[in-house]
Amino acid sequence: MPDSQTPAPRGGVRLARGASPWLLPTVATAALSLVRARKSGRWAVVAVPTTALAAGMLWFFRDPEREITQGRVISPADGVVQSIMPWKDGRTRVAIFMSPLNVHVNRAPLSGTVTSVEHVPGGFVPAFNKESENNERVVWHFDTELGDIEMVQIAGAVARRIVPYIPQGTKVEQGERIGLIRFGSRVDIYLPEGVEPAVEVGQATTAGVTRIDRD
Repeated sequence: MPDSQTPAPRGGVRLARGASPWLLPTVATAALSLVRARKSGRWAVVAVPTTALAAGMLWFFRDPEREITQGRVISPADGVVQSIMPWKDGRTRVAIFMSPLNVHVNRAPLSGTVTSVEHVPGGFVPAFNKESENNERVVWHFDTELGDIEMVQIAGAVARRIVPYIPQGTKVEQGERIGLIRFGSRVDIYLPEGVEPAVEVGQATTAGVTRIDRD
């Protein structure tokens, strides 16, 4: 299956694309403080929190391989279903809340062609807040066998950057990595009219694994 990132070496750790601006300074600071802590106990005060922070960053930016589920529409995000809402045009919006503990690499819900990737400026209230509808976001549209499918990546209070991996016009496979949201956030997927959701509010989802629609 095509992918947006080269495989990790055997025994290595795959990290998400777009992690470097946050990860490299943190790991470098931790490494420096550990080296200096060997010569001076005073540096241990710095080494302990910076090493813990670096470990947390490595965990946050993990990007595990997935066995992609077969189905019409699969989850684009790891998280918990926050709401399922009928839309005025007949579609159904499934909102998935992603906590900082979730994997934050998002995947294509269907195979198709990316017809648009639009960045929309906005605020940064917590993603579980109702006002997050007006947050910074990236709106995706895919031309698929079910017609136009809309997916929205929404930034949260901490997630100030959404990193799309692929541009408009790209053909994607279902479950392919398409972007990253840094830290807590939300992803909405709009099911077309006539397609019923198979998930429930409060249900955990796994990107590329959990099926969203019902036969």
